[in-house]
Amino acid sequence: MARVLRSPMDSLSCALLPASCALCGSPLPQLSSVPICDVCWTEFPLASGPMCVRCGDSLDAPASQSSASLCRACTLAPPPFVRAVAFGIYQDRMREAIHALKYDRLHPSARRLGQMLAKAIAQLAPEAPTNMLVVPVPLHPSKYADRGFNQARSLAVHALAFLRKSHPEWRLTLASSTLMRLRETGSQAGLTPRQRRLNVRGAFSVSDPSEVASRHILLIDDILTTGATARAAAQALMRADAASVWVATLARARRIYEFHRRSVFEDAGDNQSSMGNLAAAAMQSESIYSSQDQPSF
Repeated sequence: MARVLRSPMDSLSCALLPASCALCGSPLPQLSSVPICDVCWTEFPLASGPMCVRCGDSLDAPASQSSASLCRACTLAPPPFVRAVAFGIYQDRMREAIHALKYDRLHPSARRLGQMLAKAIAQLAPEAPTNMLVVPVPLHPSKYADRGFNQARSLAVHALAFLRKSHPEWRLTLASSTLMRLRETGSQAGLTPRQRRLNVRGAFSVSDPSEVASRHILLIDDILTTGATARAAAQALMRADAASVWVATLARARRIYEFHRRSVFEDAGDNQSSMGNLAAAAMQSESIYSSQDQPSF
């Protein structure tokens, strides 16, 4: 690794204007528009282990009994998107960095986080179309007014800048106003997977269906938890005659399995009502997510 030389002015500035890392609190060796130390950037947890080829969720023993490559949710009710990918796991430093961006308005961090998102999108290169509309998941106007920006759009802008260099053959067009959030949904924090699906059902619409018709869509957000928001947004796009929908997020919450005699997927038939009967089968597992405090995908 190349050694970074600190100028005398940097050292003097840090002595006069001390700054600390927004994530770990350690002193920063130099002034920076992104107050996150080099060590923290290396501590972002990456996705590993067997994962569902459709939604990217972890494939632990309970989920892998029925399929070698699909999680139970995607087996019982295939999502309306082709595939979902993520850069890392929504925990530890990743979680802290996303919170700093969204709630502490640490806007400059979006550039480096966007580079991570670009690496996630690059996973789709072998199979995704090279010409796609890039659609950030929108905020409701009231939440946008309160927050002042849409983190999904910020991440998408920076990701596309990196992808233009790494994958010049792709034609990715940002379409920020394509998807609309029709109503202000309550926070997804602490909700069960079924409650999350009900919370976002019918929440999205396409502003101009003619722009979406026969187009391949890349849906972008910061986090994917149960996939409820991704499903609802993808359904709206498919109803507008999109050719296909792909999903990319910066982080993915991991599923934690607890064994019970019922399944939380009893309402898995959100987009296929007949699947509800299958999901009610006995001796299935209940799953929770490691980050149910996160009100996102």
